[in-house]
Amino acid sequence: MIFLNNVGVQHGSQVVFKDASFQILEGNRIGIVGPNGAGKSTVFRLIVGEQKPDTGDIGKSKRAVVGYFSQDVGDMSGRSALEEVKAAVGDVIALGEDIAAMEAQMAEPMSDDAMAQLLERYGNAVSEFEHKGGYDLESRAQAVLSGLGIGDADQQKPVESFSGGWKMRIALARILTLNPDVLLLDEPTNHLDVESIVWLEKWLTTEFKGALAMTSHDREFMNRVVTTIAEVAHQTITLYSGDYEFYLREREIRREQLIASHRRQQEMLAKEEAFIAKFKARVSHAAQVQSRMKKIEKIDRIEIPSEYKPMKFEFTKPPRSGDDVAKFSDLSKTWVDEHGEKSVFGGLNGLIRRGDKIAVVGINGAGKSTFLKTVAGQTTATSGTLAMGANVHVGYFSQHAMDLLNPDKTVFETVYEVMPEASQGSVRSLCGAFLFRGEEADKKIVSLSGGEKSRVVLAMLLCRPLNLLILDEPTNHLDIQSREILLDALKEFDGTVLIVSHDRHFLKSLVGRVFEIDHGEMTAFEGNYNYYLEKTAALTV
Repeated sequence: MIFLNNVGVQHGSQVVFKDASFQILEGNRIGIVGPNGAGKSTVFRLIVGEQKPDTGDIGKSKRAVVGYFSQDVGDMSGRSALEEVKAAVGDVIALGEDIAAMEAQMAEPMSDDAMAQLLERYGNAVSEFEHKGGYDLESRAQAVLSGLGIGDADQQKPVESFSGGWKMRIALARILTLNPDVLLLDEPTNHLDVESIVWLEKWLTTEFKGALAMTSHDREFMNRVVTTIAEVAHQTITLYSGDYEFYLREREIRREQLIASHRRQQEMLAKEEAFIAKFKARVSHAAQVQSRMKKIEKIDRIEIPSEYKPMKFEFTKPPRSGDDVAKFSDLSKTWVDEHGEKSVFGGLNGLIRRGDKIAVVGINGAGKSTFLKTVAGQTTATSGTLAMGANVHVGYFSQHAMDLLNPDKTVFETVYEVMPEASQGSVRSLCGAFLFRGEEADKKIVSLSGGEKSRVVLAMLLCRPLNLLILDEPTNHLDIQSREILLDALKEFDGTVLIVSHDRHFLKSLVGRVFEIDHGEMTAFEGNYNYYLEKTAALTV
């Protein structure tokens, strides 16, 4: 359906692709992975024609409909959310209008030949309208919007009234409702809560019949949806026939094989070069020396790609807090604005113990972030009591924290400010542990992406002597490698963690307790995230 043949792409002096080939065939479910900047989004732009290759060619089936979801949603205004989604299939709507016009024509007198021609056009139009899902367009759009968390009442609201994150959901709904032959999704799980991610998984695996190529920072989502991994790295695209876990295992095997082949080649070259050096001055060995020199020149040298391994950093051991870190009783929060009072939660009771790693879960709007802000002291409870334990030092992360960074300072200067007594080597080691190695640590904050800013703030938190980390969606904007770095750091963290995240792999690997907020009330599950999933599944049967 789609073919990239020997494609070359270069941005200035940076070579993105060199003789790279890739194809998407009918029924393919492909996950595109690779380090930031390697060219994952470039693959999508090449396919949809937003970018032209410098060399090579791109082929596409003429009748194939391609749907592309990117993080750039564009302008949305002048329509309701539902109408905006339906507008994605404007040709189907126009076709429906043509059918209605032809039906009106049929009621008018005309010659037999004209009627025959009209009926033929009408039959073709109806067939195409049915094939493109015209008859169930509205119900399909409604179902997709609902699945992505936008209910019936909100579907009629003007699209400009939605925040940026909700507009992303509407843009995603547009592409899904289109139901294309080839679906290209660039980070579709960004801005989705767990419920919407689960719905999207089910839709992609049971409802969608076309070919799929996607990027995602959600490891579990990738494992559940794709059957092939395309790794974009080292100026080429390499395929692995399996899910993300298979890719990790197979990549390590291939890497070890490459290193072994490289070692054998280096040993062989060393022997040949030693022979040449020893006998090149002897006339009696001139022919052999020349032969071996030509042999060396013709050898295709094996190169080991410079794969960066994150530096390990010994985080400062936090001071010991009391056994009871925080205890709350009948905790309630009500927001007051120009529309009146809105109760967020009420009557929450619970205890956070030293060393706990707790996930706070619940549907979007349940009050998870407000609860975290309350415990962190960022807002006060409307009623009830919150008692913090002895010697508790709180670190709080939210997306808002990224806006507080000084844009004119470098990454190194920003981190150094919170650990001024540390040596420059220690600060650079910490920066390296969070993927700011070498000159990357000297980049200014203003030039960083959202994910890079998140890593800076997290590094600043983890290097300080804090014993209670309250993290509100710390995995947003982080790629898989960055998430693994954060996960490893939090596993080793000798303190208490309270976290909201929609990354299920992250939560399954980290937490030992779960607080669920539902309809303003809290239930504590005394087990890990898998235990919580099992219990809540049983409760809903």
